[in-house]
Amino acid sequence: MKYYIVDVFAENKYEGNQLAVFIPEEKMEQTEMQNIAREMNFSETTFIMSGLQEDGGYDVKIFSPDSELPFAGHPTLGTAYVIKNLFDRSERSDIKLNLTVGQVPVVFEDQYAWMTQNQPEFGANVEIDRIADALQINREDINTDYPIEVVSTGLPSVIVHLNSLDAVSRCKINHIAFEKLLKDIGDVNLLVFTTETASPENNLNVRLFMCNSGYLEDPATGSANGNLAGYLLKHDFFHSNEISYRVEQGAFIGRPSLLKIYAKKTDDHYLIQVGGRVIVISEGKWY
Repeated sequence: MKYYIVDVFAENKYEGNQLAVFIPEEKMEQTEMQNIAREMNFSETTFIMSGLQEDGGYDVKIFSPDSELPFAGHPTLGTAYVIKNLFDRSERSDIKLNLTVGQVPVVFEDQYAWMTQNQPEFGANVEIDRIADALQINREDINTDYPIEVVSTGLPSVIVHLNSLDAVSRCKINHIAFEKLLKDIGDVNLLVFTTETASPENNLNVRLFMCNSGYLEDPATGSANGNLAGYLLKHDFFHSNEISYRVEQGAFIGRPSLLKIYAKKTDDHYLIQVGGRVIVISEGKWY
């Protein structure tokens, strides 16, 4: 079967988050897809399981090296780009993906792809000492004006506001402390952010540590940044019910990434859109 490798949320080649997109020629078993995702060893690998369906969407499966995922951000954008430009070569300005969480639309404007995420669900607050231990930082590095909170638009994250870029740079996962945290609150990724940025044109700096094997850092995370947008609106972080901002992520691991966010809150309804560029790196045949 044919496959493509793309960089998502990338302004240049070899930046952003890597994604492998497979186009099966026949029915595939779950175990084979999981084995391929493990072989690729990217944070996610996707499989386009169908052509255009009656509901206007394409059936897509997303796998991490460990398991199938109900939703993830950069795989949604990257797969939609491959469908539009390389699979169906559609003239439409939008592509809909049928994922486990439901149908997710992706709209293309100029060089950017934008996805609309599900309504955020707000979960438990987490104690500051547990987060400081898990990240191996000081309690004083964590901004206590806002809660440490679990938020999900399909894939949950713990959102942590840090006081400085220096504090963000010093974060390093303590595996034992993080394992205990995950055992208590369930599988969640851990997102830290600060308003201090490396590039003055950006608004937030973000790092994301995954709950998959090794608790590795993700270079660009659409789902978690959607969670963050819901969090910012809920807590009136920018003092507005309509926000538009730029997120830098990934530079600490050599994969600089740029995510554009637009979000709006009307009463209890949230509109959360995450955008970025997709760059095709390679194509090949899987034997």
